[in-house]
Amino acid sequence: MRRACEMLYFVNDYCEGAHPAILQKLLETNMEKLSGYGTDKYCDSAKEKIRKACGCPDAEVLFLVGGTQTNATIIASVLNRYEGVLAAQTGHVGCHEAGAIEYTGHKVLTLPEKNGKISAESITDYVETFYGDANHEHMVFPGMVYISHPTEYGTLYSRKELEELSAVCREYKMPLYLDGARLIYGIASTETDVTLQDIAKLCDVFYIGGTKAGTLCGEAVVFTGDSMPKHFLTRVKQHGALLAKGRLVGVQFDALFTDDLYKEIGKNAIETAAVLKKGLQEKGYKFLLDSPTNQQFIILEDSKMEELRKEVQFSFWEKADDAHTIVRFATSWATRMEDVQKLLYLL
Repeated sequence: MRRACEMLYFVNDYCEGAHPAILQKLLETNMEKLSGYGTDKYCDSAKEKIRKACGCPDAEVLFLVGGTQTNATIIASVLNRYEGVLAAQTGHVGCHEAGAIEYTGHKVLTLPEKNGKISAESITDYVETFYGDANHEHMVFPGMVYISHPTEYGTLYSRKELEELSAVCREYKMPLYLDGARLIYGIASTETDVTLQDIAKLCDVFYIGGTKAGTLCGEAVVFTGDSMPKHFLTRVKQHGALLAKGRLVGVQFDALFTDDLYKEIGKNAIETAAVLKKGLQEKGYKFLLDSPTNQQFIILEDSKMEELRKEVQFSFWEKADDAHTIVRFATSWATRMEDVQKLLYLL
C-alpha cells in the first residue's frame, strides 16, 4: 500500500493549495496596508479585469469565499420570500449543500435533467403547470433558474441551449443564475462553443470559481446589467460572507486574470483529463456519460475499486448495480501527466 504522501489524488480539483503565481502575489502584497471589505486597489483591479474578460463594462463584481456560501447568498438575495429556485434534480444546490438554500427559507424546485442539464422546455412546462393550477397562490412560486456549467457531471451547455434558457427566463421574468464553480474548465474545453462573454450576455448573474481553479479560496460574483439586488453588500454581510480582509480574494483574482492565467490553468486540467479519458477508453472501461471537461466517470467492479483505493484517492459517485460502482476521477490545474500515466497503469 502506498504511503499517504505517495498516493495518487484524483478525488477532486482542489487537493492542492494555490497556483505559484497566485501565492507569489499574496506574498508580495502581504505587508501592504490596505482598506477592508473589498474596497482595496487589488479588488478594484481584479473587478476591472473580470469586466474586460466578460465584455461587460457595467457589470457589478463582488468576491465571496466559497461555492455553497455564494449560492445561498445569491439565491436568498434575489428571491422574494415566497419564491423558490428551479434547478436540475442533480443540481449542487439540491444535492450537496446540506440544505443551505432551504436554510435561508427558500425551496429548491427540481426539474428533470439529462446528463446534468435542464432544458428550456422543462422550465416552460413547470411554469405553465404552476400558473395553470387554480391553487398556485398556496404554493412556492418559481422565482429564478439555477444551472451549473460545467454541470455536476462535467457536461456543458451549448451556446444554443444557453440562449434558449435565457429566452425562456426572460419571458417569465425569472433571473438565470449560472454556478461557475468549474467555469474555467468549461471555457477551456475543446468541445465548447460558449465563451465568458456569452455567459455574461445570457445570464443575469453568475460566478467564476476560484477555489477549484488555482486560488486558495474565493469566487467572483458577476451581476450583469442592473440585476444586482439593492444593498447586496449588506445582504452578503447578513449571511456572514463578507470578509474584512477582502484583499485575500481580490489579490488572488487579480493574479488569476493577469496575462490570461485563468486560461492556462484551465488548459492543464482539460489536457490531462483528455489523456486519462483516452487511456480508459483504450482499456475498455465503460463511462457513465461523455464528459468533455475535467471530470471523468467510469464504472468499476467493486473488487477492482477496493484494490484501487489502496493507491488512489477518487470519488464514489453512486452504485451501478450490486457488483459495480460509478466512480469519478477529477483532474485540475495542478495535475501532472505522469500521475495520469501512473493511474492508467494501475487500472
